[in-house]
Amino acid sequence: MEAAQLATTSAMTENWSSNFEAYPIDYDGLDSMNICHLELPFAYIFIPILYFLSFLIGFFGNLFVILLMARKQGSKRLVDTFVLNLAIADLIFVFTLPFWALSAALDGWLFSEGLCKLSSYTISVNRCSSILLLTGMSMERFLVMTKRWDAKSIGTRKNAITSCGCIWAISLLLGIPSLVYRNLTFKGDSKYSCQGDPPATFSVVMLSLTFLLPLGVILFCYCSIFSKLRSHARLGKRRNNALKIIFTIIGAFVCSWLPFNTFKMIFTMTQNIELSCQALRTLFGGLTITACLAFVNSCINPVIYVFMDQHFRRQVLMYFPGFCKAKGNMQASSMSFSSTESSVLFGSRKKLPPATSVQI
Repeated sequence: MEAAQLATTSAMTENWSSNFEAYPIDYDGLDSMNICHLELPFAYIFIPILYFLSFLIGFFGNLFVILLMARKQGSKRLVDTFVLNLAIADLIFVFTLPFWALSAALDGWLFSEGLCKLSSYTISVNRCSSILLLTGMSMERFLVMTKRWDAKSIGTRKNAITSCGCIWAISLLLGIPSLVYRNLTFKGDSKYSCQGDPPATFSVVMLSLTFLLPLGVILFCYCSIFSKLRSHARLGKRRNNALKIIFTIIGAFVCSWLPFNTFKMIFTMTQNIELSCQALRTLFGGLTITACLAFVNSCINPVIYVFMDQHFRRQVLMYFPGFCKAKGNMQASSMSFSSTESSVLFGSRKKLPPATSVQI
């Protein structure tokens, strides 16, 4: 009976690791978990549903963003290029969600080891590229708002290609550990799990380089911007709303990934510490829930654009009239801005008609 319980607990623990990002958690070193039941109730139901919903919203939403940015008329700013690449990164990432959804639902990885490594690598590259692109957006706004650089000179095509090329190259390199350490582990009962974790010290260094350091740069940029804004009575609604959108995107990313990285850091630092059963349940429950929250971030940006960018909202209503009918009872003022506001990311540089003319 004890051997069966140990096998069940071990298999369940390995399955948890398959739901996390490209640097998974290796639980083999914790003997105390053998006497704990770490299963999160109904995780095999709500995790697949959440991942499939994220896949659908993220696929159509990010694809729509890419198409709009590609069709955008007039000269493109550096921030436009960052938004486009951010959507590309999220679109690539959402293609991995069905694999993780099926893995969570059926208690094991059903695909090849190569697909295990590729899916994990994609998640790692997405996380790195997203935070670096958001850092680039913040730095671009900082340089423009503080008058340290002219928007036209910094937003040249050459600078855009160079910046995004460097970000993708760095992200592709930083994702390599997931290719090295991820593999299939036999769980018993003809089931495998996709897991594998680099050394704890390496994980802490990677977390610092790919999350904490960029987050510090972002905070510095926006603190400087807000300090600059306090000395100006009027900024202009177009530029002010651009800052609001970018800040909201960054805030959503931080709120999505910070909880998971916090739990992961705690786990990494306590691997050699004997934890109580209750502490283990709290830790693994937190890891599972925050991992889901991190994955959902891949579909949140298009939702932000719908509510905060006038031109994007108009395009959604134009191509998806059913959305307009579904929201027919919603007051127009709840989703519209002032009549002097124009699109800040997706519209052309031409003046747009008043927002109040749009029926929502």
